[in-house]
Amino acid sequence: MTTTRVVRGPEGFRGGIDVRVSLRADAGSGENAFDGAWYPRSRDLAVEVPELVAALDRRGLRIERFTYPLGPWQPAPRKLVVDDRVVRTGGFSSMDPGVVCLSWAGGSRLANLLVVPPETDVITGVRALRLCTRRGLPRSPQMVMAAARSQPLPQVPDLPVTRAV
Repeated sequence: MTTTRVVRGPEGFRGGIDVRVSLRADAGSGENAFDGAWYPRSRDLAVEVPELVAALDRRGLRIERFTYPLGPWQPAPRKLVVDDRVVRTGGFSSMDPGVVCLSWAGGSRLANLLVVPPETDVITGVRALRLCTRRGLPRSPQMVMAAARSQPLPQVPDLPVTRAV
């Protein structure tokens, strides 16, 4: 079994780049299809999971386990040590490829996060992060992503043209 120790520098894991994650206030209650969304920058879990865990730790969630679908991700070590704490990971072929699961509080709290694929354009990704904090979302990650894409792109108004004389 492999354990990987991840050391965070003074500016964070990647020089202070923020982790793109949204989480509902009642995350882990089991009342919603998704408890939030995560927009990783790559499919390398050995890099992405420590950043996610550290970001959620700053919000008061001490993540103990991270489970993910095997298909879309590069394999992750079974244990990651983040800030001197062990986080167990597990990949399952039966999981929906658009969702990851976090657990904390001894496994009594679970949160399903919609995964915004790293290849997604930024506007759609940010919309998906915001959508996942609302009530009444469809239970399918594909439907949420379709809703995020269905928003019209911001339009730049036409400005009057003035010519110099």
